[in-house]
Amino acid sequence: MKNIFFLLFIFCYTISAQQIAIDTLEIQNLEEVIVSSVRAKENLPIAFNNISKDELSKRNLGQDIPILLNFLPNVVTTSDAGAGIGYTGIRIRGINSQSTNVTINGIPYNDAESLGTFWVDLPDFSSSVENLQVQRGIGTSVNGSSAFGASINILTDKIAEKSFFESSNTVGSFNTIKNNFKFSTGLLNNVFEFSGRLSKIDSDGYIDRASSNLKSYFLQFSYKKNKTLLKFLNFGGHEITYQAWNGIDLLTLENNRTYNPSGLYFDLDGNEKFHENEVDNYKQDHFQFHWTQSVSNNLTSSLGLNLTNGRGFYEQYNENGNEDYITRKWLDNQFFVFNYNLNYTTANNNLTFGSTYSEYDGDHFGETIWAQNSGDIQFTDLFYNGNGLKKDFSNFIKTIYQLSDGLSIYADFQLRKIDYVTIGSTSNVDELAVDKSYSFFNPKAGFNYNFNNENKAYFSVSRAYREPTRSDFENNLDIQPEELINYELGWQFNNKNLIFSTNFYFMNYKNQLVLTGALDDVGTPVRENSGKSFRKGVEFESVYSLNKKFVFSGNLSLSKNKNIDYISNFDGQVINLGDTDISFSPELISSLNVSYTPKQNLNINLLYKYVGEQFLSNTESSVSKLDSYMTTDINIIYKFESPKYFSEVIITAMINNIFNKKYVANGYYYTYDDTWSVPGAVTTIEGTGYYPQAIRNFLFGVVLRL
Repeated sequence: MKNIFFLLFIFCYTISAQQIAIDTLEIQNLEEVIVSSVRAKENLPIAFNNISKDELSKRNLGQDIPILLNFLPNVVTTSDAGAGIGYTGIRIRGINSQSTNVTINGIPYNDAESLGTFWVDLPDFSSSVENLQVQRGIGTSVNGSSAFGASINILTDKIAEKSFFESSNTVGSFNTIKNNFKFSTGLLNNVFEFSGRLSKIDSDGYIDRASSNLKSYFLQFSYKKNKTLLKFLNFGGHEITYQAWNGIDLLTLENNRTYNPSGLYFDLDGNEKFHENEVDNYKQDHFQFHWTQSVSNNLTSSLGLNLTNGRGFYEQYNENGNEDYITRKWLDNQFFVFNYNLNYTTANNNLTFGSTYSEYDGDHFGETIWAQNSGDIQFTDLFYNGNGLKKDFSNFIKTIYQLSDGLSIYADFQLRKIDYVTIGSTSNVDELAVDKSYSFFNPKAGFNYNFNNENKAYFSVSRAYREPTRSDFENNLDIQPEELINYELGWQFNNKNLIFSTNFYFMNYKNQLVLTGALDDVGTPVRENSGKSFRKGVEFESVYSLNKKFVFSGNLSLSKNKNIDYISNFDGQVINLGDTDISFSPELISSLNVSYTPKQNLNINLLYKYVGEQFLSNTESSVSKLDSYMTTDINIIYKFESPKYFSEVIITAMINNIFNKKYVANGYYYTYDDTWSVPGAVTTIEGTGYYPQAIRNFLFGVVLRL
């Protein structure tokens, strides 16, 4: 806490140290300061994409943010329910969610203990996003944990100058219905603004019973005067989703691809039944406060405070011999964050200092709520009860210095200190006693060179460390932090009609925490240290404007992702498999968008996506190979000209997978040793599970704005 008070003193001192001059900055610029410390700028030697509110709105019909980012370079998205609503995920360069950093207004959003990102906890959040940036590679330093291969930085809605009210409504396949209402008072007395959103999304899902009942809200109160911007935000969501993370085997995939085994049990007569409440039920509320101050024309500062409260459970029907019982596994947590950023800009230099302290306190416990033929179960007892406490303190300083008209150099240094302690039991470990402290130094450097107005090149080298998660320790108490050295080399050409860029990358790992393909007892992907490994590849992007009506854009990613001298246990022996493909890392990913605007108020987009074959394991077992797939979507947007009763009416239609492809975007792989079939011999049995994605489906939306 001393660190917090010290930083507060610095912040207040910098505000009072200079006289506030006449406001020369637009309020929008002050709002950008909130995320500027974690964002890459055009002269940074980093591969990134900026996505605006307008771009998000084209396909924002209720699906989660990962699905809306599906057509970015080197991206693979997944959906447990098969249709992009409910539990969804995103992998960038094959890197799993635990190693992808996500911030909202500069505040870390990753769950501090699992390091995962659960987008389902913030349904329809894209309706409150002003813009976002996706960085590939280590990227620039962020508040809190270091990005370890990819990052997503989100800025929420800016202040609306004028008042408005709008309603966005969607209907679609699988009984999907979305309704939201947004409003803003506009600037009152040119100083205050209050805005908000309420959303409700329901969907049965493509997979049987993979239903989603999602509610969310977003409230924002803003004050701006002269060079001061204050924002208080309260947003959150409540999700109730029927579990679909069990997947299905290959035979079921071929014969009944929408089958969902979750909740399966047999009644006393031997009839197949499904537990009606086999659901994940979780509520999360965020409270953020941001104070941005322009101290002078050169100096701005930003302070952020965050409190996140989360509580919920998932319910399971369990059978064990003649015993039947229903359990609930609970998580009750609080996450506090304080961050402070100071930016100093001159004609030749942009210098940023950032500091973050966070504290996570999470209770994990399980209760039995019903039992049959289980007389020894005491309903007042918790069958496991534990706690995790994590403290994270980080500081960074970075600079972009313009050496000449064409050349700028970049340097970035982050120090991070983590303390993590767990006590008590888990659902599969009698005593999880972790007491770890880590100190990480994450340096980054590079340069950007503009040859002329149309051509620029860049190079950077970065180093990062990232700690294991709670579930990593459950599976192996001796698991080690992962280490990465990342090299990026890029070139971009930009003229009136064509933008073309290429980026070469080499990511050299030590103890990379790769997915084994297996899932633990709560559906969390299991990870292990793979020793030495690397990812290398090239990413191409282009946008070509043929004329005012036709725009072509696309990207292509080619990569090699290898574990070096990978060791595995198979048939009772320890085997060196040599260099093997890293799990969930396709070598080829591409997308294409053809945009046709026949007239000003009509836009038609044809979107194509290809993902090459990949392995669900690190052993390159043929059993674990996931086939390549391709999908084609069509997106139509029509704006009514001068509608009679509204200021704006927009109709959006999306037909996904128009060629009705049956494909699988995700799965899992497991092994177990058979020691009884052949006496004295050990035979490794392999198995896989698959998550089928929806065949042809549609979403149709209407936005009415007053």
